[in-house]
Amino acid sequence: MSIIAKRCGVKFEPPSIILIYENGDESKIRKRVIPVRNFSMYSDCKRAAEKLKHHVRHGLYLECVPLAQLERLHVVLRDHLCGLTVEESLAAQRCPQEEDLNKLSDNELNGRKAQMDVLFERNRCYKDDPAFVYDLEVEFPENSVREICSWDDDQSDEF
Repeated sequence: MSIIAKRCGVKFEPPSIILIYENGDESKIRKRVIPVRNFSMYSDCKRAAEKLKHHVRHGLYLECVPLAQLERLHVVLRDHLCGLTVEESLAAQRCPQEEDLNKLSDNELNGRKAQMDVLFERNRCYKDDPAFVYDLEVEFPENSVREICSWDDDQSDEF
């Protein structure tokens, strides 16, 4: 039986993961409500997502759903239990561009690195891709603004 996940979401009462999927054999769109049991505001979201993904009854349906997505859904559920709205929870999960990664704990830093790896793999271009260009040269317009940096001085090249 082949399952193709279309959408995932959360339901707050009772806490559940909603999976909209297509059954490859019948080509029908179906909905599965997966209850999240024994989950509180103090639960570890990564561990809960792994446990749900390897569950005997639901593992087949969650096979094609990335673990990171399940973890984000569990974070939304946990934040809801803490009193945050969905928008606040999703905004807190986004990595700010000007964040100092040197000040993060090891667990938070590993999470940010995992997010960067996912983005890298999504944008990665292989040799076999039709859009791949080996030696890409880009000419910038003459009137474009150039940033001047202190390390870019010609004087520093001399010894």
